[in-house]
Amino acid sequence: MLKEQDVNYISHAFTFWDKLNEGEKNRILNSTLPVQYEKGTRIHSGSNDCIGILLIKKGELRVYILSEEGKEVTLFRLREDNICILSASCILDNITFDVHIDAECDSEVLLVDAASYQQLCLNNIYADNFINKLTIDAFSEVMWAMEQILFMSFDKRLAIFLLDETVRSGSDTIELTHEQIAKYVGSAREVVSRMMKYFAQEGIVELYRGGVKVINKKKLRELIP
Repeated sequence: MLKEQDVNYISHAFTFWDKLNEGEKNRILNSTLPVQYEKGTRIHSGSNDCIGILLIKKGELRVYILSEEGKEVTLFRLREDNICILSASCILDNITFDVHIDAECDSEVLLVDAASYQQLCLNNIYADNFINKLTIDAFSEVMWAMEQILFMSFDKRLAIFLLDETVRSGSDTIELTHEQIAKYVGSAREVVSRMMKYFAQEGIVELYRGGVKVINKKKLRELIP
């Protein structure tokens, strides 16, 4: 049973809400469940795992691909007020690669049933256009991640990541291990550690157990073209 605050959240998240009739609104509400995921939970695994659309109320989800050798490449992360569409891959045409989605911390989401939403799209062009826009946005994030990995030197990639994290958290202190950072930037822990050591020698960051503090953003920005 959805709470009033959940209904309000859905009506704001789905920007086409006022384009739905009462029957369509009820169909969405009746096919939506509040779900809590503990940190480390595997939420979605592969294109055959179509759980539905995730409206993120609280927490953080990581979307990534996994090689046959077990190497993870993070495509993007989703946080409060974001919507995850790749968890509903069965309603997306021409999805030919498997993505995995994990909860990076304890998270609260509203899970919209994929089949119900797909049925809505057949009769409502606004709902269909909304899902198309989400898909385009997701693939823009994917292409940005691939562009960094394929064409950008690692020092620039790491600099971008550190600056983005300071903006996201509102703090120059980043509570992430080198292994976690490697997972996010699609590299090996040893590579991250070597570059962090170089950054520290250059007076860009201070390293401590379990985290890093950015102390010279100007130098960090100078690394980025």
